[in-house]
Amino acid sequence: MSATLARFLFYPTLAYNVLMEKVSSRRWFDRVDGTVILGALPFRSMTKQLVQEENVRGVVTMNETYETKYFCNSAEEWQAAGVEQLRLSTVDITGVPTLENLHRGVEFTLQHREQGTTVYVHCKAGRSRSATVVAAYLIRLHCCTPEEACEKLASVRPHILIRSAQLEMLRKYYTQVCGQSN
Repeated sequence: MSATLARFLFYPTLAYNVLMEKVSSRRWFDRVDGTVILGALPFRSMTKQLVQEENVRGVVTMNETYETKYFCNSAEEWQAAGVEQLRLSTVDITGVPTLENLHRGVEFTLQHREQGTTVYVHCKAGRSRSATVVAAYLIRLHCCTPEEACEKLASVRPHILIRSAQLEMLRKYYTQVCGQSN
């Protein structure tokens, strides 16, 4: 049921996100550190800016395929722009990235960090699914607690929304990578 609801609500909520970026202080994307940008759907029209100005060479896509079909680059289009894409499909609104996908997203990001390039981590709005992956990246990098990672993200991107199920997954991730529970 939740996947069907997410599909039904996709276009109205995407329009809402575009509107909020125009009429509020929300930005489409925010740089978290020298390696990571957390953001909303990277529209095709943004490709040149992301590649040339932000040094994006990796993209972590948390969306399901239907969400990126019409407005975003395909894996082939990203590749033609010199960008590697990692798709970690997660249902919108209620979805929680799996532990395996958190590890995959963080490892992908750390590889780009070693190369000195930027990774654009996104979902539809850059608030929940993608924010969960970026919080995991901060946990891995600094061995900070999930709560500290979320506070750091909120200081950069105030409209993030890490739900309780996502926070619980971050706690499992934290225990695995830092060897302790909080």
